[in-house]
Amino acid sequence: MKEAKTQAASSAYMDDSTTWESLNLDARLLQAIDQLGFENPTLIQSSAIPLALEEKRDIIAKASTGSGKTAAYCIPIIQNLLQSEDNNGISSIILVPTRELSNQVTQVLEKLTVYCQKRVNILNLSSTLSDQVLNSLLINKPEIIVSTPAKLIQVLEKNVSSDIINLSTVKNLTIDEVDLIISYGYLEDLQKLETYLPIKKNLQTFLMSATVNDDLNDLKSRFCSKPAILKLNDESANQSQLLQYYARTTEFDKFLLAYVIFKLHLIKGKTLVFVNNIDRGYRLKLFLEQFGIRCCILNSELPINSRLHIVEEFNKNVYNLLIATDETDTVATEKDEIDEEESDDETQGEIKPESDKKTNNKQRKNRKDKEYGVSRGVDFRNVACVLNFDLPTTSKAYIHRVGRTARAGKSGIALSFVLPQKEVGKHKTATLASSKKDEKVLRRIVKQQSRNGFELKPYQFDMNQVEGFRYRSEDAFRAVTQTAIREARIKELRSELLNSDKLKRFFEENPQDLASLRHDKELHPTRVQSHLKRVPDYLLPEAARQDTKKIGFVPFHKHKVNKNRKKRPTGKKSDPLKSFKK
Repeated sequence: MKEAKTQAASSAYMDDSTTWESLNLDARLLQAIDQLGFENPTLIQSSAIPLALEEKRDIIAKASTGSGKTAAYCIPIIQNLLQSEDNNGISSIILVPTRELSNQVTQVLEKLTVYCQKRVNILNLSSTLSDQVLNSLLINKPEIIVSTPAKLIQVLEKNVSSDIINLSTVKNLTIDEVDLIISYGYLEDLQKLETYLPIKKNLQTFLMSATVNDDLNDLKSRFCSKPAILKLNDESANQSQLLQYYARTTEFDKFLLAYVIFKLHLIKGKTLVFVNNIDRGYRLKLFLEQFGIRCCILNSELPINSRLHIVEEFNKNVYNLLIATDETDTVATEKDEIDEEESDDETQGEIKPESDKKTNNKQRKNRKDKEYGVSRGVDFRNVACVLNFDLPTTSKAYIHRVGRTARAGKSGIALSFVLPQKEVGKHKTATLASSKKDEKVLRRIVKQQSRNGFELKPYQFDMNQVEGFRYRSEDAFRAVTQTAIREARIKELRSELLNSDKLKRFFEENPQDLASLRHDKELHPTRVQSHLKRVPDYLLPEAARQDTKKIGFVPFHKHKVNKNRKKRPTGKKSDPLKSFKK
């Protein structure tokens, strides 16, 4: 089987030499693209679309997060449907790893087909619609189906004896975020799907991902007949705008530093905080809200409607601080990631009696959504900073997390807290089991980033400058008991279930009614200490006492500030955490 390997390089995402008109797209599609504000195709779009439309090639594409991969496969799908005269059934299947991404892809398709909705019908199988409603919509034979692999197989197997869903007419199969779909355990579902698709009858396939590895070979042999492999070197354009730091700290000092950073606004813009389990997220939220720091949580036990609404509101700048629970055990594929010690036996949870672990795991197992994922795919927009409050368990997961910022050429910062081996277990209440691997994972991350030409710099906080905040942090931390965390989870889950019903009824009909459905309401620990919300003047440096508006901009240095010093040139970026760096 002959393969065409196309290698392209660019210092930016946009391909200024190509216009949308030069791609010979349908006028209705061009009008929708113009309405979306897409001035020129990105590099992945200008490379993939002609190959798909003119040469009818299968596409295997590796391109960085935020480079326009979704539109790169959606536009050819829609164009083929508009040109075809015999659309008598399901024409295209788009598979994604999570419900959140399924919703996002559906939204992109709806925007691109706004001027041809009568010709192109789209159905999101992974939506919150009941099976009865989905079956009635499937009877109308939508041209495009978006789904997770598990949901599609479930629908196919339930209706095997009926004609509700028939994939014999499918002309295009798209698998987005391929490596994540494989690591989620969907490979068996994809193998089952092979029996339902007309693979030997000119099925065009798109395999899209931010990373391409050997795991892709099996899918390539199953679904591709003449693939064009695009490995676009636009990653440097994205990563050059990303400053990466790691800070070695104690487990409790993670909470102390988070308090100082967010209370004094040392990071400007929206921040995405990753933690490794749900309890951890609620502990951090309850801790921060005692200081008046508002934040919301995104995790797998919340209803899907609430999760989608939280992401949407975060993208609209309703919330500036989002704590995301990343429980995905990403399967390592690089040679340096293979380690038998990284087994599923190391549950990412807080250190507690073994009996409590078993009880809590049983209670929570059924509540978590297996098709949930936040470190990949979810379109968090305009994220200024990614804070790895808990370091991920693999270097691959690290790439996915920090890919949420510095997207599409924008700048961003990634800061990761690392627990040294000698600090593991010293603070039992705050310690995570996964932190035992921090040093080992950090070495892999540094090695991987260095191999790709990027640098992960150490960041040493001057703890003398934040020592005055310690006693307040300790007081607030003690108030966050395990009982308080459990009650907070139950309280928010009940609240979000009510919100989910409202969202289901009014999401489209009455969007103005959703203004009151906030997700960053205070949950309160057992002991409420309202005095902690105010930062006393004596904790601030001399300059800040004279002008409270300077909080967050004041350099916390020991030496006096020279008022006659020259101002920094406006064109240079400064380190947003410089005030606390030694």
